[in-house]
Amino acid sequence: SWGMAVNVYSTSVTSENLSRHDMLAWVNDSLQLSYTKIEQLCSGAAYCQFMDMLFPGCVHLRKVKFQAKLEHEYIHNFKVLQAAFKKMGVDKIIAVERLVKGKFQDNFEFIQWFKKFFDANYDGKEYNPLLARQGQDAAPPPNPGDHIFNKPKKPIGTAGNVGVPRRALPPSCTPRPGVCAPPQP
Repeated sequence: SWGMAVNVYSTSVTSENLSRHDMLAWVNDSLQLSYTKIEQLCSGAAYCQFMDMLFPGCVHLRKVKFQAKLEHEYIHNFKVLQAAFKKMGVDKIIAVERLVKGKFQDNFEFIQWFKKFFDANYDGKEYNPLLARQGQDAAPPPNPGDHIFNKPKKPIGTAGNVGVPRRALPPSCTPRPGVCAPPQP
């Protein structure tokens, strides 16, 4: 019961482009989310819900994985988005394989385009994002890239640590004389 989408082609950097903070505030306020970084848009879930807001019923939100944490789940969400784009005649190639990597620049460029697309198509109708998600908790995806730094800590107290006070061992330190001095009190 809606016409086709209004397409927007301008992606040039212009004065109306929002800063990353304003863009994030717009996403969070519009959809009642709690994203902290542009990179978290890599799950694709927010875009699917924005399409539901613009064109009610063009996306089956039950198919959207709002809790997505893995790349294959992000890809699934972008496939849902691609189907909605096709249905609504949106002329935009989604660089899924780049977006799902969670890099800032790719995701920022896409949300900048999407905001213009949204502004060209939104008619101001009331929308309850929580109701639309039917209570699906839309936890932001883990910060992309964090897993590189959060290596699992080696369990302390394995056979090699005999005789060394446990609390004095910095994690991931193998006791070797002179290398792992216990911290001074």
